[in-house]
Amino acid sequence: MYNLGGKVAIITGSGRRKGLGEAMARRLAAEGCAVVIHDIGRTKGEIAPEHGVGQAAEMEAIAKELTDGGAKAATFQGDMLVEKDVENMVAFAVEKFGRLDILVNNAGIGYLFGPLIEMTQDHWDAVLGVNLRGCFFGIKHAAKQMIKQGTGGSIVNIASQAAKGGSARTAAYTSSKHGLVGLTRVAATELAPHQIRVNALCPNHVTTGLGAWQNDYMSKSRGLTMDQYLDDRRSKIPLGRLGYVEDTAKACAFLCSDEASYVTGEAMNVSGGEQYH
Repeated sequence: MYNLGGKVAIITGSGRRKGLGEAMARRLAAEGCAVVIHDIGRTKGEIAPEHGVGQAAEMEAIAKELTDGGAKAATFQGDMLVEKDVENMVAFAVEKFGRLDILVNNAGIGYLFGPLIEMTQDHWDAVLGVNLRGCFFGIKHAAKQMIKQGTGGSIVNIASQAAKGGSARTAAYTSSKHGLVGLTRVAATELAPHQIRVNALCPNHVTTGLGAWQNDYMSKSRGLTMDQYLDDRRSKIPLGRLGYVEDTAKACAFLCSDEASYVTGEAMNVSGGEQYH
């Protein structure tokens, strides 16, 4: 366990059951953090479908479970494409809990897939907008608050195995995640004088709610049964299994803790050896 008592964390895109964001919020809360559960809170056409976003009631239920268990938690609904929403999210955390020490940039679009030559500008812009521009907004406004406090901080950007490789039908997603690693490295360099560490996590495939949708889409697009598709994925992982949400949550807690006080600008694989292999 890492001692994060007294820290305040925002975890974007954490309002969906069984998602990476929820798992990281729960782990940081267990470590003593007060947590802000963020999500868009509503559907928004193709850009934010039911299988891709946390609903308001879902967010509130997660926060209530945390507070019923003795943690400090609150919810904030906002659109990562809107800079003012992101700025207001940071202000909300400070108003509610008095400060901001940790930002986990987890919100992202991982479902607007399709052949490169069929991708529309709207889909491309939405993916790059949420996955990269939204993270930029988060870093910008979280860093301003952390600099004002003068006590450092930790920013963790949730990239992906797609930040280090490529696969068919994921042109916008893969491009955004490669870009996020570049943004992580620049932010780490610029914010280091303020003792603000900025790192990225690169998990491989995790069968969350969104991951289940991805499994269905990718298996059908490749003419495979679900079992064939998952067996193929496992065969590429030296540790022999797909990732769990807890794997990423553990790595996130480490990067947010003082145990990682000399770690910044990194893009850490959480892939069971798949990426290295």
